[in-house]
Amino acid sequence: MNQNELYNLCCRYHGKRVRITDREGRVHVGEVTRVNRNMVWIRPDEDLGGYGLGFFGFGGFGFGFGIALGAITGIALASAFFW
Repeated sequence: MNQNELYNLCCRYHGKRVRITDREGRVHVGEVTRVNRNMVWIRPDEDLGGYGLGFFGFGGFGFGFGIALGAITGIALASAFFW
């Protein structure tokens, strides 16, 4: 998936819970709060432990933390994985 397709997909998922896998193999689960051509920001789920560096400095508010679109290897709606 190229970066333009990934950007469009992230825009479509804005406000929804997603599961993102990055190049390092880390899985991030949370709500997409912001998207631009280079980054997607997610607010991790508190009840699921929301993986990701840098979030806890935000105190549970704001955009969450950013993930570079170029670092994403997969993205899917989280509801497809959590029934």
